Amino acid sequence: MSSQAKRSIAIVGAFVLVVLGVLSLGAVTDDAPTPAPTVEGETRLVRADSHVLGEEGDSGVTFVEFLDLECEGCRAAYPAVEQLREDYAGQVTFVVRYFPMPGHFNGERAARAVEAAAQQGSFEDMYHRMYETQAEWGEQQVPHDDLFASFAEDLGLDLDQWQADYDDPATAERVAKDVADGQALGVQGTPTFFVDGEELQPRTYEDLTDALDAALAR
Repeated sequence: MSSQAKRSIAIVGAFVLVVLGVLSLGAVTDDAPTPAPTVEGETRLVRADSHVLGEEGDSGVTFVEFLDLECEGCRAAYPAVEQLREDYAGQVTFVVRYFPMPGHFNGERAARAVEAAAQQGSFEDMYHRMYETQAEWGEQQVPHDDLFASFAEDLGLDLDQWQADYDDPATAERVAKDVADGQALGVQGTPTFFVDGEELQPRTYEDLTDALDAALAR
């Protein structure tokens, strides 16, 4: 079997898990926080401090994912998003927003770990590490702060600074800001995708590529 065929099968399988993952998480709590006001050039979908995977595209088209790093559906979608990034490199801007779900014990911790790494320019490295290791720490009811610190050390980060940022209330507030925006936009589960402001409900990889192709053609 060719590598392309294997990749296609993996992505199809991933979207079966994504659909199940979104349905299994259910709705977020009703006591939604008030989103921070937007400033010039911002929207609730993309803030000035939102994280971009790789380089920004030159078309103005944005692909936004609200994700929970502990969510199995998000982990299943991860290779599909990476494939999109490869296929649409230079055209589409891929934006990540944190949305840890209440039922995931380490979801918010994982988001803070990634955000603390981002303070040292290593957002994407820690983002990848979380998905690569999710089986080690996900779906558990014990904190994995030490494990996340070991990831920071493995990445060669200043560990004292990473720990300070991880524990800083401002980091938790940064994560909460994404959650508030997501709830204001009607996000109910993860992963939730938006292309140019339009929420998608993909059941196949082609649903995502069709949406991106249509946005690029506009």
